[in-house]
Amino acid sequence: MPELTYRTRIAAAAEDVFAWHARPGAFERLTPPWERAEVVERTSGIQNGDRVVVKTGVGPFIVRWVAEHFDYIEGRQFRDRQIHGPFSKWVHTHRFEPTGPDASFLEDCIEFALPFGAIGNFLGKNFTLRKLNRMFAYRHRTTAHDLATHNFYKGGRAMNILVTGANGLIGSALVPFLTTGGHDVRRLVRGRASLNNNEYFWDPYSGNIDKACLEGVDVLVHLSGENIAGRWTAEKKKKLRDSRVISTRLLSQTLAGMPKPPKVFVCASAMGYYGHRGDEILQEESAPGKGFLADTVQEWERQVEPAIKKGIRVVNLRTSIVLSAKSGALKEMLLPFKMGIGGVFGSGEQYWSWIGIDDVVGVIYHSIQTGSLSGPVNVASPNPVTNREFTKTLGRVLSRPTIFSVPAAAARLVLGEMAEELLLSSIRVEPKNLIGTGYSFRFPELDGALRHVLGK
Repeated sequence: MPELTYRTRIAAAAEDVFAWHARPGAFERLTPPWERAEVVERTSGIQNGDRVVVKTGVGPFIVRWVAEHFDYIEGRQFRDRQIHGPFSKWVHTHRFEPTGPDASFLEDCIEFALPFGAIGNFLGKNFTLRKLNRMFAYRHRTTAHDLATHNFYKGGRAMNILVTGANGLIGSALVPFLTTGGHDVRRLVRGRASLNNNEYFWDPYSGNIDKACLEGVDVLVHLSGENIAGRWTAEKKKKLRDSRVISTRLLSQTLAGMPKPPKVFVCASAMGYYGHRGDEILQEESAPGKGFLADTVQEWERQVEPAIKKGIRVVNLRTSIVLSAKSGALKEMLLPFKMGIGGVFGSGEQYWSWIGIDDVVGVIYHSIQTGSLSGPVNVASPNPVTNREFTKTLGRVLSRPTIFSVPAAAARLVLGEMAEELLLSSIRVEPKNLIGTGYSFRFPELDGALRHVLGK
């Protein structure tokens, strides 16, 4: 059978690397953002007999993959084999080999057989090996980075953290990062809540919130809000504003009314606060801009005042363009760029401040753990680029030409006000407060960030 072994030295004890893999959220952290994979059922963990059921993409098809764990050795090894799925045979061995008190080797060994016997292996073996190499490079990089982040803040106790917007682009990366780090995470959801999944119900518009979710909580991370994509009709703009302002007001007032509230409130915000500013370098103390987004973000940030007056440390995350192949702005760009018809918007000289999804997660954790950090925080790489530079870099990473362009007038005609404020505005953000409090970016350069999230 074909076999792949991927081995990496990790700057963490073997027991810590093993524990990271054994906690809830490991599968989600290890799934590359370009892969379609969703856990639909699982038993308790990775011990003998435990199973996981995943819906995954194979070409244009969605298949059900059932894997069962066996050969479990505490702190050193666990294995899984396919019970049902796209391979004729699949056995995955995870090994954790100590090389000292604070270092170890992480080794993944895959034995597989493709459908249709020798013909299937002849036709698909090399493609599958390339895909697995790409995937395990991502997995090992993520494991090493996550453990390094948790170890950097080591010494703090495990926390109880409540998250809104847990299923969104940022929340779906943050929650498994926190749970693999040993923290307890509760989710505040607007749909049907499942206590088995640590979910609690709230409805910001009616002012209804299950206050049991806040009992014993150390940190509240508020990420929910209407998706900003789409044409900004009057109705859409109202949803964009209300979903942020009303929800933040309810949470802030609820915290202010508690005898023992969480110590930290990390609240989403946006770089739209600054408005269109050309090539001006924008730090957290820079004046606000003008326009719908700038007005909305200012009102949004004002809603945390009750929490601040209560003595809670509040951090407002002024987030820039978040890069992920899973969803968001980059995901929307991928198809035209892969087809070779991607290009600049307008003049291409407008600044696009950006940040990789794993650095967003790292910034949130840094905000939680850093007692000296409060108020607005620019969540952006220290290296913003123009739209033209962004376009050229993405084309180079994808090995595609970028000779086309979208005239500003055409963008405004198709997307209206959204094009004006998101695509054509120039916002050159500097993460002064992050740098000043010692945050170390995983991917400070655009090329590296894109290659990580795209597996290139």
